[in-house]
Amino acid sequence: MRRIALALIAASVAVSGAAHAQPVKPAPRGLPPAEAEIWPFPPPDPQSWWTEKRPVAPEAADPLGGRRLGARERPVAVDSGVDPSTYRLWGLIPLQWQLLRGEEMILEVWIRPARSVRQSVIRLTVRRDGEAFIQARAGLACCEAGIARRMGFDAELPPGQAQALLALRADALWAAPRDVRVSEGPDIAEDVCVDGTAYDLTLLVPGRARSVRRACNDAAIGQAAAPLEAALRAAFGHDPRFDVIFPGGPDFAAARAAYRDLIAHGGALKPDPQARRRPLDAALPPAPQAAAPGR
Repeated sequence: MRRIALALIAASVAVSGAAHAQPVKPAPRGLPPAEAEIWPFPPPDPQSWWTEKRPVAPEAADPLGGRRLGARERPVAVDSGVDPSTYRLWGLIPLQWQLLRGEEMILEVWIRPARSVRQSVIRLTVRRDGEAFIQARAGLACCEAGIARRMGFDAELPPGQAQALLALRADALWAAPRDVRVSEGPDIAEDVCVDGTAYDLTLLVPGRARSVRRACNDAAIGQAAAPLEAALRAAFGHDPRFDVIFPGGPDFAAARAAYRDLIAHGGALKPDPQARRRPLDAALPPAPQAAAPGR
């Protein structure tokens, strides 16, 4: 018995020595107490990476999620210049995949400064149950495989916003040329864009999409002031990192005034002859349809 006891003691000392020779790394600071008690964690099961259930995205992150094409429905062709893979980089469901019904609509605005790689995108969705949502992203779109310092938020808009957004479908912007140049008269040279900010706007309604681009010149941007103000006002106040990108706030009063002054003095926004002709340039949104209940 004495020999057995000595053997057990020796084994215990050997294990203790081995433990001291390879100390366990202490738990990281800030680890919750419940996790610190079971530190170090057991190695994860590689198979569980593929088989375990993933958390479902909140409703605001995909307001139209879960829909399937009906027998007579077809995806809407969207020629906004934004590839579906680009949307995935920004953490958004591609606009080409969205399925709208009834009076639903999506207004999307891409904001691209000429002298900065800091871009942003705002998407406003009005669902047929009367609820409206915003998805906004901002980041550095340059020099890396992804969007650097990307931030964003998804939120439901306050009640009453849907009707104001639906009214934007009747804005004259959607009947204007896709790309324009400012012409102040026959004896004045046309403006050439070399600086400023480009705004790419897309209106998506059931069965139809329309995209326009306004850049650099205040008069040209002023024609799109109503949709731009609606998008930025809906986006402001959710995250200060987004708000700081726009020091002037969601105000396009100067652009509105420039556009009114241009028209009052005989000027016009003419189709840009150097712009690439797109097959959907003549497409206009259909007349509003009767709303259907439910999502």
